[in-house]
Order: sequence, then C-alpha cells, then structure tokens
Amino acid sequence: MGRAMLSRIMAHAEAAFAAPTAEAASVAFFAAMEDFGASYLQTRLYRRPTATLTSASHWAAGGFIARLAPKNWPGSPAFDYVCLECNPLLTAIRESRTRYAFSDFAPRDDSEFGTYWDALSEAGIHEALCATSYGADGVIASLHLGFHERDFSHDETFAIQMAGLVLTERLMELTTPPPTSAIHLTERERDSLALVAEGKTDWEISVILGIAQATVRFHVDNARRKLGAVNRAQAVARLVNQRLI
Repeated sequence: MGRAMLSRIMAHAEAAFAAPTAEAASVAFFAAMEDFGASYLQTRLYRRPTATLTSASHWAAGGFIARLAPKNWPGSPAFDYVCLECNPLLTAIRESRTRYAFSDFAPRDDSEFGTYWDALSEAGIHEALCATSYGADGVIASLHLGFHERDFSHDETFAIQMAGLVLTERLMELTTPPPTSAIHLTERERDSLALVAEGKTDWEISVILGIAQATVRFHVDNARRKLGAVNRAQAVARLVNQRLI
C-alpha cells in the first residue's frame, strides 16, 4: 500500500493536526484535502442523544464546527439532510463505525436515495469519505469529506479515512482534557498497532512479528482497551494523535 499513500496524506495535512482550535484544524484539513479533489467538509463535536437516535435528534444535537462547500450550493446550510426522516448515515453511528463512505449506506444505484444524491451533486459531491471518533460520556467527533467525481482505490480510501480519524481525535483533544495517567503499551502492542496503521492483516502481522494470529489479536485488543477506543482504527488514530507511533 499503503504506507506511502498514508504518509503522504498525513504529511500534507500536518498543519491541521497542529492547529490550535477545532475550527482551524477543520479548515486546514479541508485545504490539504482539496489537492485530492475534496469539495465539501463538515465537522461536528457533540454528545450522542440520550433519547432514541433519529435523524431529528441527531441533527438537533448540534455541535457543528465547520461546514465548507461551494458558495453557490443552495443546500448549504439548508440541506440539513434531504432525507430528514430516513438519514442513511444513522446506521454508522448505531454501529459505532469509525470509517465509512456515504455510498456504504446510501447506494447510488438505489432509487430510494436518488434525491439524496441529487442534492449532494449540486455541491460537486460524488462520494464522501467519513471518520468518526467516540469518546467518554457519549462525546462524538465526526468528519464528512465530500469529493468531486472520482473513484478511490482501497489504499486511497484507507489513507484518507485514517487521516480523517486522526483529525477527529484532534477535535476531541482540543475540547476534552487529556487523560491524567499515561497510557503504557507493551512493545508488542505498539508494534502490532503500527502494522495495523499500514493496513496489514492479522495474518501479515503474525508473519512479520513471528507470532500467532490469535496473539496478534490479543495484543491489538489489549492496546485498544488501554486507549479507550471502540475499534482498532480508532486505536491507531488515537496513538498517532498522541505521537506514540
């Protein structure tokens, strides 16, 4: 892959990760991603509704940091989810997804979402790659990054979403006090997560480190729990954001 593409994108967006405010980080990240065809950005930092998660309650939670789109797009900010009663992206929140695309939940060839994609196309959005971080007490930081007409390879998608996840971790860090105690990972836990960051499978990691796949999963899961992450992708982003790998 993968590693060269991820390193390139991370380096390109370094100013975003070092920005002093959530808004500045969002704007800097969008500026960096415009070189990769980005046409739209929305970032949010909010608490998950305690009531039933619906399109209306999700939207009412607010917490919008930045919404950047073409000035002539009539849907910004009036878009507010064309399918207000059937927002397809709620499934990603319910499943605690950290990396996904709009088309994962709103297939372009499904007539049910025709209006949804028509509205997005007015902003030049052919696809959006998303990242979401989950923190304590229901805090959620999310990024929706829309792109002009283009298809991404698996490696490109992985790299952009992982960079986005580092951004959402940064957004939470800017508004949430850091942990009072240091996080201590073993060498194997750190090595395993570093290889996950390169897009390696458990089998590939087991071969590289000379350990069993089950042992790889054990180390990765231990590291994830120590970092308070919902899955390995968020664990990697949290580790990168803390400059531990």
